[in-house]
Amino acid sequence: MPPGPYTPAMPAPLLDLSTIDTSRTVFSRADMQKVLRQRGTFSLIDAVVHLDPPTSPFVVGYHDVRADEWWAKDHIPGRPIFPGVLMVEASAQLGSFDFFRRHPELAVDFIAFTGIDGTRFRATVEPPCRLWFVGKASKSRVSGSKVIFSYEVQGLVDGKLVFESEVTGMQL
Repeated sequence: MPPGPYTPAMPAPLLDLSTIDTSRTVFSRADMQKVLRQRGTFSLIDAVVHLDPPTSPFVVGYHDVRADEWWAKDHIPGRPIFPGVLMVEASAQLGSFDFFRRHPELAVDFIAFTGIDGTRFRATVEPPCRLWFVGKASKSRVSGSKVIFSYEVQGLVDGKLVFESEVTGMQL
């Protein structure tokens, strides 16, 4: 019998969400916009519920996926599916915000999205749901005025891993 389709192994969760208080907003969208330049429909993290540099390497935020969002009518008509590229963008925003909160000594400037590695979409994300993003810095380098960093990020819906990626940003 021929082997079945290849399915990448399911990674372990970066963080068990039941170990943190997910009911408390630590940073709002407005707080994030003091650091990030994305606005309107491209401000994709609704809130950060966990970011505690002295005690935890993780950042946790969420996006409430709704059927009335700008993308839902056309992606996919009759069965809206939250676009994977928006999951990647939300991951980059979460990582960028976390990086500058952990490095207040650095001037906040424009961050260019420079890389996506190891991305897997493991399930569809359909409204209504809360899509949780858990991130952890994997690499960073500060050299003079140049800053580059990468984050491992996972997306979860109802405790199920739906997305994973490593996103890289660079200060310009």
